[in-house]
Amino acid sequence: MNSIFVAGLGAVSPAGWDVAALRTALDQGRPLPLQSLVRPGTDQSLPARLVTNPLTRPAFLAHPRLRRSSPVTHYAVAAALEALSGLRAAAGASKPRLGVIVSLQSGCVQYSTRFYGETLKNPATASPLIFPETVYAAPASHVAALLENVVLAYSLVGDPAAFLQAVAIGSEWLAEQRVDACLVIGAEETHWIIADALRLLDRQTVLAAGAGALCLCREPIGSAVVELSAITDAHTITARQPKAQAAQAMRQQLGQNPAASLLVEGTGVSPRSDEAERAAWQGWSGARVRPKQILGEGMMAAAAWQCVAACDAIGSGKFTAVDVSLVGSNQAIGARFIRGPSRISDLSNAASAGTMPA
Repeated sequence: MNSIFVAGLGAVSPAGWDVAALRTALDQGRPLPLQSLVRPGTDQSLPARLVTNPLTRPAFLAHPRLRRSSPVTHYAVAAALEALSGLRAAAGASKPRLGVIVSLQSGCVQYSTRFYGETLKNPATASPLIFPETVYAAPASHVAALLENVVLAYSLVGDPAAFLQAVAIGSEWLAEQRVDACLVIGAEETHWIIADALRLLDRQTVLAAGAGALCLCREPIGSAVVELSAITDAHTITARQPKAQAAQAMRQQLGQNPAASLLVEGTGVSPRSDEAERAAWQGWSGARVRPKQILGEGMMAAAAWQCVAACDAIGSGKFTAVDVSLVGSNQAIGARFIRGPSRISDLSNAASAGTMPA
């Protein structure tokens, strides 16, 4: 693959509204406190790890497109702006051509349930203003409207492993010089319907929400450089290739782990659903971190947190290489990030010329 570098990271999680909060929670290694979601019509409450409100109202909520947007959009925008901050500082007054890929699994559940609830209650008075917020493309549309210099915007729906497919698509856009930088975002929001569905699958699983974002570039930015070394094929889970076999194929394709390496697993607290991934990595001799065990089951957001945690571990100098393992319900995909060359790219000149260095 062509050299692809991570120019910035962003995160919103039950730990807080930035990457620093995510890092602190993972370093402490203790599961975050549980909150409750009320299940309407019953006295039952459902466990969850919720994103707390930010200390101050985010300035981006004043944007006309975001005034009535749902939490999944708020999380995606906040993570995107944090990931983009380094690129903006390097680019100066110029505006590089941006690509945006927002990946989701559940999507805009809060507005969807509100819309269908109003429609079922009284179709004549149901608000049509809610409808645009019920579609999967809403967060990507809002991010693109806020940033303005977006030339390509995609929404990718799938299981959590699809986040690395989004990273692969963004890498292709950069290699083809269709964009100067690409934001890859994974986001989810909480709702009792999702928590109840997870409870039916496995009572130990705790719902979480938030977002994670990577800003990808063709050139390294800054001194703490993270490079995308490899992404495996998508090993589809089928009757002919069961989950355990797909996970093992992903593990083998990543190859031998380098020295001073870390594994960021996608396993949580469910022995049944995590069995295939645990078996695939049982011979791993390096350090491990399991974000879901600390933050909760954030679905696509959790996959993004894994990649953010991997890149942050390299950028902080703790590791020189980190493997990310994602075994979803449909596919198994892995990636490796490494410490890249330490040189600073002059984005201001490249962007003003209309192209980035190849």
